[in-house]
Amino acid sequence: MTLAALDERALRSRLRGPGLTLHLPPFVVRLHSDVPRVATDLLRLYGDCDLGRDDEFVDFHLAVNYDRGLHALWRRLAGRRQARFSTDGLAAFTTLPATQAFHMIEWGLNWAVTAHAHHYVVYHAAVLERGGRALVLPAPPGSGKSTLTAALAQRGWRLLSDELALLDPRDGRLYGLARPVNLKNQAIALMRAFAPGAVLTEPVPDTLKGTLSLMKAPGDAIARVREGARAAWIVVPSFEAGAEASLEPLPKAQAHLLLAEQAFNYDIHGVDGFEATADLVDGADCRAFTYSRLDDAVRVFDTLAAAS
Repeated sequence: MTLAALDERALRSRLRGPGLTLHLPPFVVRLHSDVPRVATDLLRLYGDCDLGRDDEFVDFHLAVNYDRGLHALWRRLAGRRQARFSTDGLAAFTTLPATQAFHMIEWGLNWAVTAHAHHYVVYHAAVLERGGRALVLPAPPGSGKSTLTAALAQRGWRLLSDELALLDPRDGRLYGLARPVNLKNQAIALMRAFAPGAVLTEPVPDTLKGTLSLMKAPGDAIARVREGARAAWIVVPSFEAGAEASLEPLPKAQAHLLLAEQAFNYDIHGVDGFEATADLVDGADCRAFTYSRLDDAVRVFDTLAAAS
């Protein structure tokens, strides 16, 4: 049974009571929340995901609930309710406005995976697949990675991940969670115009990252979430206003260094992490990509895939 089988009222009751067990391969998550908006956005973005049993093994117990206490009461009376994220019953991070509750779940799940999923080498990178081959997009914030990822996912590339690339060092394949794509500020309106059929959450303003919205992973990405792929391309994107789309060679040593810098647990894996990353880079065509227009970017990547 998928999450969409529950109506919003039933989902809110589950979240406030025993919790909601959700399959997000390769993980199983149990969620709790008393913030109503969480149920709304869960149905919008995760409706196609499978529900789990209340008694099954869970990798991560995550909760976002309204903050409690006298200070919380004062904020509530002032119309500025706060929420707090916790994992395994322990509070983590600072409180944030309750309007950001669903984003806190997304951020908290990212944190849980990077802190505990050490059977993978975990990189801060997007991953998409075409014809059984993976495209890896490692990039620092502000590079346009998520906007490019969202555009490609709406134009025939299968989304594996927007934020966390999971490399299994045992088989050399990349895996993802087929979770929503994070969009910020101007990228929200840009994506609405580029892909009118895409499902997005209502924008949340005044966060530390500006205005945020999340785009649902396409149905094919969720249906095939357990399928990994070997890296065929490692491309470092860079958005530059007014620039023509351009692909340039990237030295493999530079690509390896960037992936190592963007890895969350590279040091934990030690030599195995170095060798797994080296194998990933050695088997891929490494490029640097500059762009300003999404239609041009999609055309460049479609050409790259067709030429290989």
